[in-house]
Parts: sequence; C-alpha cells; structure tokens
Amino acid sequence: MVSHSFNRPTTIAALDIGSSKVCCVIAKMSRDKRINIAGYGYNASKGIKNGVITDINQATLSVCNAVETAEQMANERIDRVIVNISGDKIKSVIKDSTITLNKNRPVSESDLVKVIDKGIHKINVEGCELIHCLPTNYRLDGGEDIKDPRNIFGETLSVDILLGLVPDIMFRNVSTVIENAHLEIAGKAFSSYASGLACLVDDERELGATVIDMGGGTTSIASFRHGYPVYFASLPVGGNNVTNDIAYGLTTSFSHAERLKTLHGCAFLSSQDSEETINVYPVGEEDDSCIKQIPRAELISIITPRIEETFEMVNRKLAEAGLRDVSSHRVVLTGGASQLAGVREIASMVLDKQVRLGRPKNILNLPDILYGPSFSTCVGMLLFALNYTERKPGKIINKPVRSNGGGISKIFSWLKQNF
Repeated sequence: MVSHSFNRPTTIAALDIGSSKVCCVIAKMSRDKRINIAGYGYNASKGIKNGVITDINQATLSVCNAVETAEQMANERIDRVIVNISGDKIKSVIKDSTITLNKNRPVSESDLVKVIDKGIHKINVEGCELIHCLPTNYRLDGGEDIKDPRNIFGETLSVDILLGLVPDIMFRNVSTVIENAHLEIAGKAFSSYASGLACLVDDERELGATVIDMGGGTTSIASFRHGYPVYFASLPVGGNNVTNDIAYGLTTSFSHAERLKTLHGCAFLSSQDSEETINVYPVGEEDDSCIKQIPRAELISIITPRIEETFEMVNRKLAEAGLRDVSSHRVVLTGGASQLAGVREIASMVLDKQVRLGRPKNILNLPDILYGPSFSTCVGMLLFALNYTERKPGKIINKPVRSNGGGISKIFSWLKQNF
C-alpha cells in the first residue's frame, strides 16, 4: 500500500484488528464535534489468534485490505489510525494520589491537574505498554467518591488513576503491523473501552455497568462507574472456540461448523430441539450422500457448556475486581459472538445481573452495516478520539525507550491543533 497523507485535518480513522475480522472506519469530525462516517472496509483477519498477532505478513495484508477499501469509499488517503488493543494479557491497575489543599479556598481546576500530575509523575509499568491513564474517582478528606470536587472545601484531595496495560512485546507486534501498512498510530484504546463508549448510555456509565465484548478469539471486559472506566480485563475465549468445539464434536470442517453455529446455534435447549434435525457434512466429505442428520439438541449441547464456561470466567474476573455483588451493576453484551441466540439468557443466569445486547448507538446517521455488535469497537474508537482527555505520564519507569514514543499524546495534540 502506498504512503498516505491526510487531505483534511478533520479526518479521523479507526482500525479494529480482531481475531475474526479487521475493520477500518474513516470519519469526518466537524467543528461542533459531530462525527460523519465517510468510508469503511472490513475483511476476514489472517495472522491473528486470540487477539494476538501470530503472522506479521498475513496480519499486515488484512490491515491493508480493510484500509484500502475504506479509503476508496471515502475517496481519501489516511496516514494515521486509532488502533484497538486486545488479547488475553491486558490488565488494569489502580494508582492513587493525594495532595494537601488550601483550606481557605475551594477545590479548583488547578488542584485537579496537580493531584493527577502527582499520580502520573512516575509510573512503573514493568515491561508493559501503557495504553490508558484515566482519572476515575475523587475523594475529599478520605470520604466517599465524588465525581467533580470543584468548588468544595476540604483538607486533602485524592484521586484513583486507572492504568490500562498490555505486555510490551504484544504491543510491539501491533506497531510493526501498522508500520508495515505505512500507517502511524495516532491513538490506542482497549477494545472493551471503545465498545463501552459506543454502546453504553450515560445512566449505565454513571450507575455502573460492565461491557463484555465477545469477539472471535477474546472476550474483553470494561467496567464503568460514576461515568468512568474502573476495570479492564480480557479472556482468551470467544466465538471461534465455540466453532472449534462444534467442528471437533461433530467431526465436520471449521467452515461448516461456523455455518451450523450461525444458522442453527443456540446457547440453551428447548423441548422442540430434540425433534428438529439438521444436516452435517463429515469432514472431507462434500457429497450429499454422506450427509449425517442429527438432532439440533446435539449441536446445542456442544455450544451451551462453552458459553456457560465463558461467563463463569467473566464472573471470576468481576469478583476479583469487587464488582460481582454490586446489585445496581448491569451487563451489556456486544461483539460478534454476542449475537448467538440464547447468549443473553445464559449471561443473565450465570452472572445474576440485568443483561442487554449492545449496539453502537452514540453516533448519529451510522450506516446500517455498522449498526451491529460486531462493529462496536471500531465505532467506539471514533468516540474515543472525539472525547480524548488522557494525560501523558511525566515519567515511565522500567520500559525501554523507543524511537516512535509519545503515541499516547499524539492524538491529543492533533485534536488540539485542529479544534
């Protein structure tokens, strides 16, 4: 792919590198911060497994194909992208920071800047790439969480800062693929965080909700409370694991197993499933005379345990974060694998929470094809760019210096220059 250049400074591009598909969306951002989709492209991903790059060349080709399709539709070349970060090794850490206040005046904007700057002055990432650095909850004098402490008097001001981390080696592989496609990383966001921005309504972010982004190779988690993300995690299971189970269980090809899952799959049994039969082609056999007929119940009995296990793993993650037993906490499912019939019901049963299916809804006039759970991450990254507020740490410890550093601040300076 040839080298790119922005035609207009208000063009933003998001690139979702997933285990099942790679998607690129190009949008125009107006002065009043409205997002208009100009072009999009997507194709089946190759060289990516469980959110991890396994073949640089194949992954680069997948990226180039998606980007070029989007560029042709938008009639525009891009050279920078906001990219998603996924994989089962992502994690989050809370870092707290406290400053003493002037008792004679209320908390000001400069106090918020001061307490955040103190918290992010020295960050030890221990061989990880810092993806997110987000102030979450403020407290005055060690009391209850406060969303906005400005204009209130107190003696001390504290803040929790959520750090989103991924192993440096994993991020380096993503960077290599982006560079090979003649692109530059203008910003980066966890898949589940981006999906949360796309799918959650304000009340859910405020009262407490967890987004479970069910992709092909990973299931990503982002929990929100008081309007902020408070926890990130990921699991190495997704829709492809269900397809694999079907292929092995019914001794059929992966492609036929995927078709069976899509056409006949469900996450729980009903009484009529034992009576309904479906056709299965044995692996290596495409002759109609070799078709096996099995009860639909047999297919569902393969799918159900995998879906239950996935949500049990999610439950353990939420328990570790102290979020499992919060009664007001809702769950929003999104991602391609969430579209399997019955998934919502299994999630509600295992997690014991209110569950709904989430679609990208926070951009007006979204093309119909992008209004689906599979595109939540890509659409959400446009909103991430629009609302970018992350501050760059003053010093990062235990991390090799790379020549292409400073990516976390690039999108901020880019938006600052153009708006």
